[in-house]
Amino acid sequence: MELTSDEVMKRLDRKGYLDIHIPKELDLVSAIKRLKKEKKAVLLAHYYQEAEIQELADYLGDSLYLAQAAKEVKAETIVFAGVHFMAETAKIVNPSKKVILPDLNAGCSLADSCPPEEFKKFINQYPGAHIVTYINCSAEIKALSTIVCTSSNAIKVIDSIPKGETIIFAPDKNLGQYLIKETGRDMILWDGSCIVHEAFSFERIVTLAKENPKAKFIAHPESQSQVLNIAHYIGSTSGLLNYVQSDSSKCFIVATEAGILHEMKKRCPEKTFIPAPVEDETCACSECAFMKLNTLEKLYLCLEHEQPEVQLSDSLIEKAKIPINRMLKLG
Repeated sequence: MELTSDEVMKRLDRKGYLDIHIPKELDLVSAIKRLKKEKKAVLLAHYYQEAEIQELADYLGDSLYLAQAAKEVKAETIVFAGVHFMAETAKIVNPSKKVILPDLNAGCSLADSCPPEEFKKFINQYPGAHIVTYINCSAEIKALSTIVCTSSNAIKVIDSIPKGETIIFAPDKNLGQYLIKETGRDMILWDGSCIVHEAFSFERIVTLAKENPKAKFIAHPESQSQVLNIAHYIGSTSGLLNYVQSDSSKCFIVATEAGILHEMKKRCPEKTFIPAPVEDETCACSECAFMKLNTLEKLYLCLEHEQPEVQLSDSLIEKAKIPINRMLKLG
């Protein structure tokens, strides 16, 4: 269906994604591959995406890897199959590129838990403090930060700050409490959290572990402390992935967004992976509804029309780039 640019923007403004009819006979996978080639675009995708999108990615990884990849890609167009803050980060580190996101409504509960105006008032209470922010936050929050971190490099980032200095950590209080324990540093925490990782049920995990005595329980540090206290291993998304490959165990109970199980099964087909149960007994696992807003249909339309585009002001990019580059220099 041929649409003018004005018609495309009208549909986009209404819903945050392109709601356009796609012929049923269209082979979406083939069409997406063709459009990537025609438009010289690269697809960056997070492990929490649906398996079919992961399989199409040129770069597949966690937040740190994708931020590094976004900075280095040569293609003029970056398609980001993830959530909004990730696409913003790609734009910040590579402002000359066009960054498009299948659905602008693909947000993040953790990022939403830290409104910029409220956070600014909070940090003003502690003049001279180092502001360390988890990458799961908005561009405006990054612009207020000293340095950004991911769950992969958070300990390294905290250790890079001289001892005795005041540190504010935001927005994830669970990750912050874990870092306090691991680094021995006293930090001031913002009261934010991820609904996906807070959904895990401690009692049901204990029951599941008893039913699977040979299984190892592994968890992402965004989980609550009582869940982390019983984990055999705690790590970032990529850390969990590396652990299941290197550990001799044949069965794992995994407490993070269930999308990672696809890559775990690909890399370790001989092993068994069980998603950790959540409080809601009608759900088999914890999934991020925001991540799952991206679909093959939306990905196809996003590439076809090169919309919706993530746009940030030059001044915001310049401010937010400083703490991100500090992180990237640390690795």
